[in-house]
Amino acid sequence: MARTPARNTPSSPKAGAARNQLRIIAGEWRSRKLAFPDVPGLRPTTDRVRETLFNWLSNWVPGSRCLDAFSGSGALGFEALSRGAEWVTFIDNAQVVTRQLQANLTLLNCQQAEVQQAQTQDWLQQPASRQFDLVFLDPPFQRQLLEPAAQALEQQGWLADAAMIYIEHEQELQPQLPASWQLHRQKQAGQVIYSLYHRQTGSSDSPTL
Repeated sequence: MARTPARNTPSSPKAGAARNQLRIIAGEWRSRKLAFPDVPGLRPTTDRVRETLFNWLSNWVPGSRCLDAFSGSGALGFEALSRGAEWVTFIDNAQVVTRQLQANLTLLNCQQAEVQQAQTQDWLQQPASRQFDLVFLDPPFQRQLLEPAAQALEQQGWLADAAMIYIEHEQELQPQLPASWQLHRQKQAGQVIYSLYHRQTGSSDSPTL
């Protein structure tokens, strides 16, 4: 979602003073603008990429349980909520980021979400307390976080049988992903590869997308 640094980011007022904005593209909160902190390395998924992704997922998002695993600005999670997702869990390690995510949920009067301040890779190593239908994986680039997160999602039981998993990564990376993840769609925007995978366990049907 956004490339928040893997280390904890200072949560002083100065660190969170400057604000940027993202725009929700469609759904209940169409055209609403939400603030996100001016944290180095934090960049929301672009409008063009989000529009493409949610066109791919147009029949999948309503009623889904979603995980925005490296939330940053929360652009993907908020877009999913606006388009009818049942629930979103946001995870980020930086306090200044999680505070703003919670403030945006309050602004939108949204009760269908939670914000977890944690290192995503540590949080995912817990035995699953729920299962997600849709997962957004956009970890910080150049930090080797994508593959461990993907493996933890699979091994710890966080994924529903027919889950959809969205990933963004740098062009030069060729991630080794779980064998049950089958590539459904993929595109490139500049130096970024973005892909949608469908989890196939042998007991689930293909999604209608």
